[in-house]
Amino acid sequence: MSLFAFAPSRGPRWPLATQAALGIAVPIAVMTLLGHAPLGYIAASGAFTVLFAGSAAVVDRARILPLVAAGLLLSAIYGVLASASDWLVSVGVVIVAIGSAAVAFGFRLGPPGPLFFVLVYGLSAHVVATSSVPPFTYIAALAAGCAFSYAVAMTPLVLPRVRAVSARPVRELLPGPSLDADARVLLLRVAIVAVLGVLLGLVVDPARTYWIVGSAVAVVGVAAARRAAFQRGAHRLLGTIVGAGLYALLALLHPAGLWLALLLGALQFSIELVVVRHYALALVFITPLVLLLTGAATGEIGSMTVALERIVDTLVGAALGAASGLLHPRAAPRD
Repeated sequence: MSLFAFAPSRGPRWPLATQAALGIAVPIAVMTLLGHAPLGYIAASGAFTVLFAGSAAVVDRARILPLVAAGLLLSAIYGVLASASDWLVSVGVVIVAIGSAAVAFGFRLGPPGPLFFVLVYGLSAHVVATSSVPPFTYIAALAAGCAFSYAVAMTPLVLPRVRAVSARPVRELLPGPSLDADARVLLLRVAIVAVLGVLLGLVVDPARTYWIVGSAVAVVGVAAARRAAFQRGAHRLLGTIVGAGLYALLALLHPAGLWLALLLGALQFSIELVVVRHYALALVFITPLVLLLTGAATGEIGSMTVALERIVDTLVGAALGAASGLLHPRAAPRD
């Protein structure tokens, strides 16, 4: 995974990219037209549902994605409940990170692993604590977004040839629970970076611990290899710094309403096209997307202070995630 080369293509990505783009753009556009734009920004987070099991058959995704949506909603509910206290949020970050990692690795969920459960937890706590959206309304909007994204992902089932594929049992799709040696090391890494990330966050700013931990968990990923840890750390650092610069340029345009929906959809589409081939390039799009979406939901869109904070948080988190890769044994030398 070189900074200067693309990984081989693993097949067409545009169907998943289109689903993810619609999942994030349509709720914002619809709720903006109805005069409730903040609810659209919350519902757009439901698009994270379709990012899982992207290579599986649609009939198999039909069984996996509801479980993913349930996990995201549980993370959000926990975030909402903990939002009244930065200390509770910080403790919850550790619990959600370790819990979601145990489930993701124990049942072979695959990429993107526990990352979005941590981010949804943190975003939920942050938005509810800093905006006027009632907790129940927040959860209802997110649930509606998850349901819409699921419906979008299931649209290929209108084709007879797609429905004709035999669905596999859930136990075969998500084997477990069991943790092999690699999975145990990955879970240990997540636990370590979660605890250390929270401790560092309490020193920097307790309200930002979820971003530090999320950045570290993103670097841990789902690959059990020391080399992969350092490579993802380098990609994370470079991609986020460039992405923060892109966010600054986009924020100067003060996107809102339908334009913001279109912009976020375009960013999400770009992410899904390149994420499996070049992680750093994907981060160039992921960073402004998350900053714009969070800023829109909290009324802080365009804040350069937030962008700088995210760079610092990512530097800390990526360094933690990369350093935790030392827990993996060195790869055996090639003959």
